[in-house]
Amino acid sequence: MNPRLQSLQPYPFEKLRKLFESATPNAGLAHISLGIGEPRHPTPEFIKRALSDSLAKLAGYPPTAGSESLRQAIADWLARRYRLHSIDWRTEVLPVNGSREALFSFAQAVVDPTRRESVVLCPNPFYQIYEGAALLAGAGVHYMNTTADRRFAPDYGSVPEDIWPRVQLLYVCSPGNPTGRVLGLGDWKEIFTLSDRYGFVIASDECYSEIYFDEAAPPLGALQAATQLNRGFERLVMFSSLSKRSNVPGMRSGFVAGDAEVLRAFLLYRTYHGGAMNPAVQEASVAAWRDESHVRENRRKYAEKFARITPMMRQVLETERPDAGFYLWARTPIADQEFARRLYAEQHVTVLPGSFLARAAGGINPGTNYVRMALVAELDECLEAAQRIVEFAKHL
Repeated sequence: MNPRLQSLQPYPFEKLRKLFESATPNAGLAHISLGIGEPRHPTPEFIKRALSDSLAKLAGYPPTAGSESLRQAIADWLARRYRLHSIDWRTEVLPVNGSREALFSFAQAVVDPTRRESVVLCPNPFYQIYEGAALLAGAGVHYMNTTADRRFAPDYGSVPEDIWPRVQLLYVCSPGNPTGRVLGLGDWKEIFTLSDRYGFVIASDECYSEIYFDEAAPPLGALQAATQLNRGFERLVMFSSLSKRSNVPGMRSGFVAGDAEVLRAFLLYRTYHGGAMNPAVQEASVAAWRDESHVRENRRKYAEKFARITPMMRQVLETERPDAGFYLWARTPIADQEFARRLYAEQHVTVLPGSFLARAAGGINPGTNYVRMALVAELDECLEAAQRIVEFAKHL
């Protein structure tokens, strides 16, 4: 067996299952889960029709690079959404089977295993795929704490000078998971300057980019920032997905876009990796990327939930509405794991302890005494969960 597998930690939801083994939930209350970031709004009917109408295409092998129509639809969406001067669907766009799969496999293609003591940088707390991808690619991981005093932005100045020459890949998440922080143009300028100086590749995870609260101010994206700074896409690749945007997590449909040279190498890797997207899913994805009305309705639902639930939570917990995304990141008055276990037992509501999403770095675990709440269910269920959390927290 690959010895690097031994370096992987249990996934946060496995840790949560073990935490709850000692808790007996209140049988008088229906279970409500705010633990996992799985979109639960209904899938739009037109996407389901496009999928079912294309089932005849299952008779053929799909190309790893995806169909021309899908790459064109993605490129058109990128140009509209991020006001890009140009994006070449032939060389700068590659469909993938969800951003999770691509974020993992990308590190396997980018990290050079012949370089000793290679490093991958990632924010802390973070999406655990970043860590697993780095470790299985043979690199070490350097964690950059994102704390409230910096409005949850990574502190690149905290990275020791001897680390930078060893960095091969930087994971960026904006809007952030779990904090909801959106990086601004100044943040991106700092990242690009460091990449130009040290030559590492930037992997920008933007899977929450279409869940925001002001239709006139969508979150800034990496390719958009590069364009505004009159910079090309050198060593820059963004990752996006239909899962959150269109409520189709089961379709496993996303894309990567950016540096044509990097994507050429990634496509070669994927040709052997077996990363071709189901042809019926490709047709449904074309339909999804070409429509915005369902995405606006999706945002409206999230905006209503946050407008009603955030003030409730602030009565008992230290929290703020995120810049974007569907998570509330709330400070707990007691240890985060105890908070989650007791809440589950007393109110039958699941939240995720923040310490499960982070690692000890710089003398702290920045997720300690926080919990992540995914407001993914419909409004009434989220309101019921919020009421139970308020009742629970009032008596701590």
